[in-house]
Amino acid sequence: MKPTRSLPIQTAPDAEPQSFTDAQEAVAHLRMLYDRATDFLADQFREAVSDGLPKARSRAYYPEIRLTTTTFDLPDSRLAFGYVPEPGTYATSVTRPDLFRHYLEQQIDLLLKNHGQPVVIGYSDTPIPLHFAMAGRDDVAMAGELAFTLRDVFDVPDLSITNDDIVNGEGVRNADGSIPLAPFTAQRVDYSLARLAHYTATDPEHFQNHVLFTNYQFYVDEFEAYARLQLADPESGYTAFVSPGNHVIDSEDGVIPMLTRLPQMPTYHLKRKDGQGVTLVNIGVGPSNAKTATDHIAVLRPHAWLMVGHCAGLRNSQSLGDFVLAHAYLREDKVLDEDLPIWVPIPALAEIQIALQEAVAEMTQLKDYELKRIMRTGTVATVDNRNWELRDQSGPVQRLSQSRAIALDMESATIAANGFRFRVPYGTLLCVSDKPLHGELKLPGMASAFYKTQVARHLLIGVRAMERLREMPLDRIHSRKLRSFEETAFL
Repeated sequence: MKPTRSLPIQTAPDAEPQSFTDAQEAVAHLRMLYDRATDFLADQFREAVSDGLPKARSRAYYPEIRLTTTTFDLPDSRLAFGYVPEPGTYATSVTRPDLFRHYLEQQIDLLLKNHGQPVVIGYSDTPIPLHFAMAGRDDVAMAGELAFTLRDVFDVPDLSITNDDIVNGEGVRNADGSIPLAPFTAQRVDYSLARLAHYTATDPEHFQNHVLFTNYQFYVDEFEAYARLQLADPESGYTAFVSPGNHVIDSEDGVIPMLTRLPQMPTYHLKRKDGQGVTLVNIGVGPSNAKTATDHIAVLRPHAWLMVGHCAGLRNSQSLGDFVLAHAYLREDKVLDEDLPIWVPIPALAEIQIALQEAVAEMTQLKDYELKRIMRTGTVATVDNRNWELRDQSGPVQRLSQSRAIALDMESATIAANGFRFRVPYGTLLCVSDKPLHGELKLPGMASAFYKTQVARHLLIGVRAMERLREMPLDRIHSRKLRSFEETAFL
């Protein structure tokens, strides 16, 4: 006999909401509430598995942050985040306060300073799905056949509230009428944390605030070599290197075991204190992978992400190995059209552009007019058909010419557009690996010595650009250029 949905409901111990004027104390309380709720679910799951026939339905709720203001007074208008624009009650559910501790402390501290009002920490009315509550716990096993139907006894993910309505600017309100305080709800964050672990084979806590995307395995080899050099230097500030399977080394001679099966998007992390290192994701080829990766990494609120990969050069004046710095995008990838219509411009971000150009100049020892010999700035076209050359070229080539495109790939515009959509600073530096319009197809043996040298530099240029961005104040890199009319207070 299986239990039914008519089972009585038993809930985790409740707690009265408490007001806080200290961000660290507020986050510590969030963590206590979250741990209490997930511990309760873990205990109930163990008991249900042991007994086989649960006598009650078990439920626990995400904690939340709540702020109420009664004035239109605004703080320093130069800030792009950290305040609410008008009187009202604002709230957001929270998951994994241990993982997001630094971020939450930073955002709450800004609210406290800018509004002079306490934040209220308590439980929300959003249940925690059992799957998410158990994520990362070694003390609870979810394998094997159950004697009961899981969703009859525990809450499971609810896709009706796991969406991007807030960041897409749908003007949503919370169920109680309060205004969203953060760009993602707790269940949306948990969904992406689970997907990240699946696609990258590394735990979310290893991700750093500066993310590089690539479509070429060679860059992974260069990244590991660079990481080992940094770990050998006690002054570098880098503390560890993490590869798929959560394998961690903290010295230059650390051994990284080979996985029998790589994940869909192998990911590597060169770590620094407080997440200020660099993560490299090999997303492979195609806009679908690019969207998938950025959809989920966005919930970690990185400070920047850059595409460093290969592209087709479209101009006769380009050579294999030349760099392309994107300042505009022709979007024919199609994967984001419903979330971000193609008429929405994706602007170049000055801070990113300058960091990339200066990194190229530094690594190549070229500047000014000489730098133009190996790097062009212009429009990058992103398409969803790898073999676009095999179609009638008259239409595509005309569009490429009209857009002033100088390069074509399958990922860059997707990554930039999702950066725009999720308010994550973005940029693109590509390396020309073929010139299909001029008969230089990507074939074995065509790589020149110049091309090989440039490819080796490319990854290091991306890392150096990230190091430059890391030195910028947050309010400079996270500027108002990515903010719309109605924005959440949290970054």
